[in-house]
Amino acid sequence: MARSSAWIFLLATLLLASGAAAQNCSSTKFPSGRSFQRCTTLPVLGATLYYTFHPENGTADVAFRAPSSSNGWVAWGINTERAGSMAGSSVFIASQNSNGAVSLLQTYLESTSPSLTPGTLKFNVSGAPAAEYAAGAYIIYATVALPGNSTVQNTVWQAGPLSNGQIAPHRASGPNLQSTMRLDFLAGNRTAGAPNSRMSRRNLRGFQG
Repeated sequence: MARSSAWIFLLATLLLASGAAAQNCSSTKFPSGRSFQRCTTLPVLGATLYYTFHPENGTADVAFRAPSSSNGWVAWGINTERAGSMAGSSVFIASQNSNGAVSLLQTYLESTSPSLTPGTLKFNVSGAPAAEYAAGAYIIYATVALPGNSTVQNTVWQAGPLSNGQIAPHRASGPNLQSTMRLDFLAGNRTAGAPNSRMSRRNLRGFQG
């Protein structure tokens, strides 16, 4: 009986903790006044992804939030070519200049040492993506058409410093080498088939944006 009570107590504690985490994630107030149906706390870099999936047209409204100093940058995107890699990703990169004006670069990472040239992404983007900096974090907003009409996507994210106002390489160790995840935008959870660490290390080392 005592053992049964202990298990019930443990289960209740876990459920409460899970509920608190979900509430903390979903109760975020955005400076722009936007709202989203789901949110996922990403496993590294303190980042969170908020999103609303629209099944009628296969698009998702996305808000990516990651902490950063004003002298840093953050990025979020989708890899349409292979899981566990930054190369082949289409990303949005938020940063700001010395005057505090926030800019958003849309670029395709053609290799592990990308040119970071503004260009067309490998998926359609509705409207004008935007970014803002508030309370020590960047937030990137975008409405994207999920590639291949699939709700399961290889999401990528990153964060790093600026050097003389330019995007500089991120750290080549620790969390920066773990910032990829397969996400189901419909079910709202991680999916099986996480990338292996060897592939992540090879492909993320040269990423500069």
